[in-house]
Amino acid sequence: MAEITISKENWERLKLKLKRKYNHLSDEDLVFEAGQEENLINHLQGRLKRNREYVVFTLKKGLLNIENNRL
Repeated sequence: MAEITISKENWERLKLKLKRKYNHLSDEDLVFEAGQEENLINHLQGRLKRNREYVVFTLKKGLLNIENNRL
């Protein structure tokens, strides 16, 4: 089970943050449905060439200040 839960509303903001920070990510890379956090984490690990802890930390950090545009 994933260590993080992302709502549909928060994903829209978080997706923009990720695209801004990692401009090589495509729209296809950032397809997400609520409840599929595990798939998202696994996919981003490969695309960002980072470990699971980094990906989860980055997603949580983005959600922490969801109104802020920075990641």
